[in-house]
Amino acid sequence: MTILCVRFQLPPMYEAALPGLLGLLEEFTPVVEALPPDGALADLRGAERYFGRDAVELASVIRVRALALHGVDCAIGAGPGPMTARMALREARPGTPRAVREEEVTGFLAGKPVVALPGVGPATARTLCEYGLDTLGRVAAAPLSTLQRLVGAKTGRELSERANGVDRGRVVPDGVSRSLAAERPFDRDELDPARHRRALLSAAEELGSRLRNLDQVCRTLTLTVRYADRSATTRSRTLREPTAHSAALTRTAYELYEALGLQRARVRAVALRAEGLTSGEHAAHQLTFDPVDDKVRRIEEVADRARAKFGPRAVMPGTLAA
Repeated sequence: MTILCVRFQLPPMYEAALPGLLGLLEEFTPVVEALPPDGALADLRGAERYFGRDAVELASVIRVRALALHGVDCAIGAGPGPMTARMALREARPGTPRAVREEEVTGFLAGKPVVALPGVGPATARTLCEYGLDTLGRVAAAPLSTLQRLVGAKTGRELSERANGVDRGRVVPDGVSRSLAAERPFDRDELDPARHRRALLSAAEELGSRLRNLDQVCRTLTLTVRYADRSATTRSRTLREPTAHSAALTRTAYELYEALGLQRARVRAVALRAEGLTSGEHAAHQLTFDPVDDKVRRIEEVADRARAKFGPRAVMPGTLAA
């Protein structure tokens, strides 16, 4: 086992602690990939030899240090590759890491439902189940040609490899700064769509302001809705052009929310994440003949200067001020 998948037990609105926790992992290995808002992958290939301990022993040390230095507990999954480590994490609990050794991968995967495999969505799972391929063991035993006829050549080949334990993924070192997030938890499970939209507006305004202060633009916006039963739904959309414009972020957030079609859903929190950050200096803006758009952008610049001088609540949409 060389890969750890770590999920830190961060309370809502506490994502600012993630960089420090990533630094803790980097004390063991430089190959750390952030999985915002609360996770990371770490490749311990060299660390096992250097420290003379296996991945499970190092996972215990990491948990103790996270608790001692940051007051944050964590759950850890370990496996020979990123895919297996992610799947092992689902069975892990704080203080009880779930480790899958290389010789155990086939047995670990065999009895799991096909939808448990990362990258297999509801539509693909439904197609496979219609033909009796409802577990990864059955998918692994199916002829490659059969899988390719059902789900396509490329998807069928990848599905066959993963179900047989072949994991071609790798840990790509990066920084948490490649994304920004804003989460809005509710005091109680919220049913009112108007309050959901108000929370999205607040989160989009915060993201836009933070992006402009950093002179960054984002290419993708991701919405996560967390429910009363602790489940969550996540949807992403690539923007028409990289932007830090609050109005564009708000519009996209509303579209993602409406696409979920929530009906009487008991929502515990909503979160927006701006991903694919790049420098604003190199971002192109599609000019329009709409004077309203130009006016809104000028007002946004003035509002940013006012917030920088008088605080983040100096200027805000009227809906949020109520």
